[in-house]
Amino acid sequence: MRRYIAARLATAALVILGVSIVSFFLTFLTGDPAEIMLPPGATAAQIAKFRAEWGFDDPLAVQYWRFLKRAVHGDFGVSLRHGQPSLPLIAARLPATFQLTVTAMLLAIALAVPLGVLAATHRGGPVDLLAMGVALVGQSVPNFWLAIMINLLALLTRLVRSTMIEMLSEDYVRTARAKGLRELFVTSRHALPNALIPLVTVIGLQFGYILGGAVVIETIFTWPGVGLFTIQAILNRDYPVVQASVFILATAVVLINLAVDLLYVWLDPRIRVA
Repeated sequence: MRRYIAARLATAALVILGVSIVSFFLTFLTGDPAEIMLPPGATAAQIAKFRAEWGFDDPLAVQYWRFLKRAVHGDFGVSLRHGQPSLPLIAARLPATFQLTVTAMLLAIALAVPLGVLAATHRGGPVDLLAMGVALVGQSVPNFWLAIMINLLALLTRLVRSTMIEMLSEDYVRTARAKGLRELFVTSRHALPNALIPLVTVIGLQFGYILGGAVVIETIFTWPGVGLFTIQAILNRDYPVVQASVFILATAVVLINLAVDLLYVWLDPRIRVA
């Protein structure tokens, strides 16, 4: 178990490092921040002075190494637009983003589990057809039109339904029925707990998807979260804010997926044995 945790921690660190490298170098493809931050008609001397003050005249490799050393200590530089440290600016907007994503996930889970169970226990009936119809529509309509929750609801409903159908056909469920146990007890105490195990993995993977979708949703609905702030920073070529927000969100996603992996091992002893 310790070896597994150590391996997952090492993998998480490498993923965060890789994301930081890619995001850092891609940021500079958007152009020179001096073109936006300085007034029109700025002289070459003014541009050179601006670039020297902010360290943009150094090679990209040197700038990245400087960024990484500071990031390890929680220093992501100063926002070019706001003139304040980037980390507090992002931290002030993180609660709004997590409020959006966590609420969407909790509502999706609360609706998807009973819908999926009902669809599986009434397979082929009107309830099943209605639930699958809702799931089909939810996965077909774009997020920016339907908002952030229904797409996840559709995915989780289909997953719960398929895993419940599989669990209800297992030998231990037939044995429980043969003992004369009530169908509700068999479904809730025997089939459902095992059907929810794959759901844990999907929820962890979908959290990153929801955070990515939150950027679009926050921009469309002007939700004051990190996603909207990052889009504004990209348009303003506020490199420290962009790099800090990507780094923080990527770290959050990796840590959540790590926690889900460990929870999955705890829920399913077969993985621990493997």
